[in-house]
Amino acid sequence: MVRVGISALTLVPGVVGGSETAYRALLREYHKHPEIAPRVFLPKIAPDAAEGHAYRVIQSYPASTSTPGRLYAMGSSLALGGRIRREMRLDDLDVLHFPFSTMIPRVTSVPTVTSILDVQHEYLPEFFSKPELAYRKLIYGRSARDSDLVIAISEHAKQTLVERLGVSEERVRVIHLGVDLETFSPSQDLPEDFIFYPANRWPHKNHDRLFEAFAILRRTRPDLRLVLTGSGHEGHPVPAGVEVLGRVPLEQLVHLYRTASALVYPSLFEGFGIPIVEAFATGCPVAAANTSSIPEVAGDAAVLFDPTSAHAIAAGVEELLAAPEPYAARGLARAPLFTWATSCEKHIAVYRELAQR
Repeated sequence: MVRVGISALTLVPGVVGGSETAYRALLREYHKHPEIAPRVFLPKIAPDAAEGHAYRVIQSYPASTSTPGRLYAMGSSLALGGRIRREMRLDDLDVLHFPFSTMIPRVTSVPTVTSILDVQHEYLPEFFSKPELAYRKLIYGRSARDSDLVIAISEHAKQTLVERLGVSEERVRVIHLGVDLETFSPSQDLPEDFIFYPANRWPHKNHDRLFEAFAILRRTRPDLRLVLTGSGHEGHPVPAGVEVLGRVPLEQLVHLYRTASALVYPSLFEGFGIPIVEAFATGCPVAAANTSSIPEVAGDAAVLFDPTSAHAIAAGVEELLAAPEPYAARGLARAPLFTWATSCEKHIAVYRELAQR
């Protein structure tokens, strides 16, 4: 049995997006594998995020929900590392996994692996405050350098780690994220006259340009709606025809995929892009950006467009809405390539590899 520690100290529920989805999905899958014994280290702001596994809430880590507070907490871990490690009690672990891109605290006594989900700050630094950019450049580089192995969530993400952080290819293991095919499944619901975009209101998610594209679409489709989910939309005005639902429960999210005429995904940068495969699994046709990892994930099952052009986004969505059935069928066929069961098995293989060192 491999005793695996999972450090979720930088988890902020509802804020960290797809990385939280992946973290929770993998923990649920781990219950099916008695050959590993996970122990989860949690921050004070998420004491119930162990998904049924053994856990320890680390009181010495100064967790926070605000961006300045998060940066302070992660930065202070450099000074508090010894205290945090003592509280975690790592001596009886075989492997320690950091699933949220940062190796906090720094550890040398146990073999370590860090999942670095993306290095967006290296490509779009203008989307980060100066403190956040400085922190990312310091900590992401250190995490990649100090970890025994690094997990990348796509081949594209692997190449960015090699090119921008100087990680040797031999130390990177590519493990795609996944989708729960039992939960995200097709239905007999008829599509309604709306397009769907599930994304937190972060700059790289490109909402403003999507609104421009939506205005173009409404010239010929005046009844078309755009439905948004995710956090961070509060206080941001939206154009006519746009509905903001905020964070929604899983059942409602699945229903939105099943009843949308299309998923539109204009993100400027993704390490993977979980909503694309969730849409595939429900039979929702997809129009998505042609950037970063998205073409790798989408394959031939989506209409791809230039996300820097509102007219290109609108044209891509229009093309999809004119003939959605072939893309929906190809998406359904592609979804089984990305499952949490497969992702789980590959994570366990990494744990075994490290435990044998």
